[in-house]
Amino acid sequence: VRLHSHDVRYGSGSGQQSVTGVSAADDGNSYWRVRGRTSAVCERGTPVRCGQAIRLTHLGTGRNLHSHHFASPLSGNQEVSAFGEAGEGDYLDDWTVVCSGTYWVRDGEVRFQHASTDVFLSVTGEQYGRPIHGQKEVHGMAASSQNNYWKVMEGIFMQPSEVFKAEQYHAEL
Repeated sequence: VRLHSHDVRYGSGSGQQSVTGVSAADDGNSYWRVRGRTSAVCERGTPVRCGQAIRLTHLGTGRNLHSHHFASPLSGNQEVSAFGEAGEGDYLDDWTVVCSGTYWVRDGEVRFQHASTDVFLSVTGEQYGRPIHGQKEVHGMAASSQNNYWKVMEGIFMQPSEVFKAEQYHAEL
């Protein structure tokens, strides 16, 4: 499924903007911007290192992917929501990129581990009814599993800088 959000709030838990999983490939509410962690500057086009903390900002609403100690509505796992205004939220918006190798690569699978609570961004089979019928619950799970692998499907990819390219091919000093 694709990581999705929209300006529909949870009816329980935090009452913040819901985050779900959808299967539709043409849904404009499934686009997220990768940014530096809270209070950090990340220049556009900078490669993301495995183990680096980032924020994911929902393009449609400007809220950040967020988690905290509230129970998710369907499974009772940890709630994942969208929080903040115009891309500004708090330290609970930070997620660590868990991947193999040095950098998060375009075609590679990745996990996102919440920097403050250590849960993994996950999706399983629980589906919502009204008003978001058929969308799957996205939540935080304490253990890593096949339910918390994510992959970039489409978007705008910035080319690495010349400095990054040189770093890849010239490790000697």
